[in-house]
Amino acid sequence: MTQTLRQLVTFEEFVRWKPDSGRYELHDGVIVEVSQPTGDHEEVTGSLVTKLAVKYARLQLPYFIPKTALVKPPENESAYSPDVVILNRLNLVNEPLWKKESTVTQGASIPLIVEVVSTNWRDDYLTKAGKYEEIGIPEYWIVDYLALGGRRFIGNPKQPTISIYSLVEGEYQVTQFRNGDLITSPTFPELNLTAEQVFQPT
Repeated sequence: MTQTLRQLVTFEEFVRWKPDSGRYELHDGVIVEVSQPTGDHEEVTGSLVTKLAVKYARLQLPYFIPKTALVKPPENESAYSPDVVILNRLNLVNEPLWKKESTVTQGASIPLIVEVVSTNWRDDYLTKAGKYEEIGIPEYWIVDYLALGGRRFIGNPKQPTISIYSLVEGEYQVTQFRNGDLITSPTFPELNLTAEQVFQPT
């Protein structure tokens, strides 16, 4: 659940205001306080971070996963704090907001981004999918381990689903994975991970 503070602010005002504690996002000029995730949510997120980090380390890619980086769409008073964002260290020299505000704005800086669904599922499936596509992020995962998303997104009957949005000619195309399906990732073609392994980390 999120709590919204209904005063329109610019991105610059948001960054100056943003406290060190708590997690906040800016949605079209509106500050949104993101609630503390559940333990299950943290387990799914933490397990994914570990698996993805092991993969890019083995491949010797210049990637890392920051703790609290913001993702800002161009020409928009928004800034998102994803559950997992992989950054390409080599492109950060081109990011004007990185050094002072740990904020990225270019798809070339973000090979892969992940949102683990909670009660604000519309943000992940509607708002963020559109904004991440606009930025040009090549790969976006929506990990819906509780099947909270609408039926038009995850089907009927609803079941835990990983939706992977891949950028093709500037537009996202989605592929979905459930149960024992082996995840197909354009960024990590040899990931060797099933949907079930993401939903129930060990």
